[in-house]
Amino acid sequence: MDKKIRTRFAPSPTGRMHVGNLRTALYAYLIAKHEGGDFLLRIEDTDQERFVEGALEIIYRTLKKAGLTHDEGPDKDGGCGPYVQSERQAAGIYLEYAKKLIDRGEAYYCFCDKERLESLKQEVAGKEIMVYDKHCLHLTKEEVEEKLAAGVPYVIRQNNPTEGTTTFEDEIYGDITVDNAELDDMILIKSDGYPTYNFANVVDDHLMGITHVVRGNEYLSSSPKYNRLYDAFGWEVPVYVHCPLITDEEHHKLSKRSGHSSFEDLLDQGFLPEVIVNFVALLGWSPEDNREIFTLEELVDAFDYHHISKSPAVFDYTKLKWMNGEYLKSMEFDRFYSLAEPYLKEVITKDLDLRKIASMVKTRIEVFPDIAEHVDFFQELPEYDTAMYAHKKMKTTKETSLAVLKDLLPLLEAQEDYSNDALYGVLQGYAAEKGYKNGYVLWPVRTAVSGRQMTPAGATEIMEVLGREESLIRIKKGIELLEA
Repeated sequence: MDKKIRTRFAPSPTGRMHVGNLRTALYAYLIAKHEGGDFLLRIEDTDQERFVEGALEIIYRTLKKAGLTHDEGPDKDGGCGPYVQSERQAAGIYLEYAKKLIDRGEAYYCFCDKERLESLKQEVAGKEIMVYDKHCLHLTKEEVEEKLAAGVPYVIRQNNPTEGTTTFEDEIYGDITVDNAELDDMILIKSDGYPTYNFANVVDDHLMGITHVVRGNEYLSSSPKYNRLYDAFGWEVPVYVHCPLITDEEHHKLSKRSGHSSFEDLLDQGFLPEVIVNFVALLGWSPEDNREIFTLEELVDAFDYHHISKSPAVFDYTKLKWMNGEYLKSMEFDRFYSLAEPYLKEVITKDLDLRKIASMVKTRIEVFPDIAEHVDFFQELPEYDTAMYAHKKMKTTKETSLAVLKDLLPLLEAQEDYSNDALYGVLQGYAAEKGYKNGYVLWPVRTAVSGRQMTPAGATEIMEVLGREESLIRIKKGIELLEA
């Protein structure tokens, strides 16, 4: 019987969640759920210097809004809380395992001070790096014990070979081989007693039974060191799934300066959480049928990590906006209105039917902040150029528009019923009586009541929302402008 798949998302609480981290979480979730497995959450907070206040809440909030529910973890209330590395560190787990490696000759105490380490720095390809020279590996057992007893500060380093090669297999990139000479003796336990990210990562993945490790391809170069740790302990190596880089449209690494690099950046810009998840799933993965619109449940069903690409994924902002627009078009209206209402109220403070206005823009916007530019004329008639009254296709000019508006004014003043159907009947009846095409009449009216060349609805729909008094004021204003 195949082993149950177990994946994890292991973020560090350092700020807003980058799109790349969200994709890692999503892919780990989809890989597990596609096979009926478990998805775990582990907070990797052992680097106290990088800890950002409030970042934990951002992680929890992001995963909740994205729908990525984890399956287990220590929680005092009986639920599924996350595993937290700082809590596990306090229990001495990582130091215990580091000492096991020391006993096996796979790690050693290093007492070198800052000055000595500085002296080991060298410039390689224009970068200053420090390659440790295994100095403390050669200390005798007695010398080590003496320094420990004297309280000399130390770190614990991995003892990597300097000759030969190490090969590991990645599900996306295949077999990757590195020279052992490139494997520095990385620190496992820091001088403050905390484990490094790399060491805690391996220990926790083993203890939690993680079968598939999903992460960005920036960790490819570290994987041989991880594998040597697995081998040193005699543990089974997990399946590695390294995801491709995400770039902007100029093929530069997606950075915070781009303005849309995090989940919360995108929420702030009016994107739906489910759209962000759908879009992020396609950053490096594509289904066999090239379909693009998925619910999270449909992604679980369709996701096959063997279809993840090696090539960098381009964050196409235009495509994201298109996708959000598609979701809005198909959204049930009551939900759309509940989400659109705050944006409408920012622009329109008059007592108008916001539901009708929302229905006008539902199929015309891509993100909610687009609403303002479509509806602000309802709040106040903008200043406009009377040249807009001339429309080649409608065969209107400023002169014909003035004549139409002056003819219509008494009819509209006499009209009490300002519902869309009733108004349309009046305008259509006038056009039929005069032998005009409908557009010849409707274009000047729409221009007068909106002051816009492009509107989310027709003339009579706009007038219905504005009401009799405001509609007449605007038509009179149009006549006044055309007569000037």
